[in-house]
Amino acid sequence: MALTPRDLAACLLDAGAVRLQPQDPFTWASGLKSPIYCDNRQLLGFPEARGQIVAALAARAMTLGPTLITGAATAGVPWAAMVADRLGLPMAYVRPTPKNHGMGRQVEGPLAKGHRAVLIEDLISTGMSSLKCADALKAEGAEVSAVLALFSYGLPQAEQAFASARIPFEVLGSFQVLSEEAEHRGLLDAAGLAALKAWRTDTVAWSRAHGGA
Repeated sequence: MALTPRDLAACLLDAGAVRLQPQDPFTWASGLKSPIYCDNRQLLGFPEARGQIVAALAARAMTLGPTLITGAATAGVPWAAMVADRLGLPMAYVRPTPKNHGMGRQVEGPLAKGHRAVLIEDLISTGMSSLKCADALKAEGAEVSAVLALFSYGLPQAEQAFASARIPFEVLGSFQVLSEEAEHRGLLDAAGLAALKAWRTDTVAWSRAHGGA
């Protein structure tokens, strides 16, 4: 049975990968305040959910005709490795920046030149880190057919960034479905849902209103 967005929402909440704190926001590395925090590495500890997610990623990746599966370091690497193994394809991973010693590579693994690559991410926020990885693959001579992610916050700036870069991206989960599942479980009330909607509409304004960057 195919993994649905509601299935993934349940997996994320069951694993504690998604935390919702509208009244006590998280602080991202960028300094932005956010009512939601997602750490999909928690899913690695749940074999059944992990297997369902890998199967869904592999099924979607296969339709794109890749010759190389790549993962965005660090959180996308284990998912890329499992998908590559399932599809019997070579795998590489992409650092945020080139290594400052040794061979100085940014793309680690087999040379990407001439490959049709699918880049796997665990999470998409603004999309900028994913696109930097895609640029590194293209600089090495690969064609990036798409970015596949487990989950996205659904921010407008991510859609704009991918559209500008002309790189398709697909996500297994849905922010809206996750919000509905959280409400169904009693993890969010009406005020909490309104906070998530306001944050997603304008992350910067929401952050500043809550003491963030």
